[in-house]
Amino acid sequence: MTTHAISRFPVPDLAALPADLQTLFHDVSEKAGFVPNVFWVLAHRPDELRAFWAYHEALMRRESGLSKGEREMIVVATSAENNCLYCVVAHGAILRIYEKKPLVADQVAVNYRKADISPRQRAMLDFAMKVCVHSDQIEEADFAPLHAAGFDDEDIWDIAAITAFFGLSNRMASFSNMMPNPEFYLMGRV
Repeated sequence: MTTHAISRFPVPDLAALPADLQTLFHDVSEKAGFVPNVFWVLAHRPDELRAFWAYHEALMRRESGLSKGEREMIVVATSAENNCLYCVVAHGAILRIYEKKPLVADQVAVNYRKADISPRQRAMLDFAMKVCVHSDQIEEADFAPLHAAGFDDEDIWDIAAITAFFGLSNRMASFSNMMPNPEFYLMGRV
């Protein structure tokens, strides 16, 4: 059997990790059925993994006007723009599950403008993509379509913060050559 590296950096043994991270890995494995490779790769620097996970949870689990599926849609669309294989595959799986649509992640990753999503979600992704690619060009006029679609200013902050955070994640995944877990490819498809 051939094994493939999940990162160009060393991946620690579970037993070598601090106790709090061992617990995190256990909890994630219990919930998902496996430990996503992002945890293994970022565990190369435990303090950074802790900070990354804390901000991830603050953005993706907080009460918000964005559904869980909409948050994942932002990740998939902007990660595709950033050519991040890991995040498109991993968050595409989560998107399919949350939206209960086996085709939506592929559609959003390839061309969200033609995806089977609502006009509200299209407005959200238009803004997320501008934050992703041209955040320096955001102006007051960019907020009007979001308000018209029912987003308030806190929701707009969430859209921008998720986009920005996953810009970091995309770059970490790409430079480290982080590979998606095989499990992600089929999740939510059948």
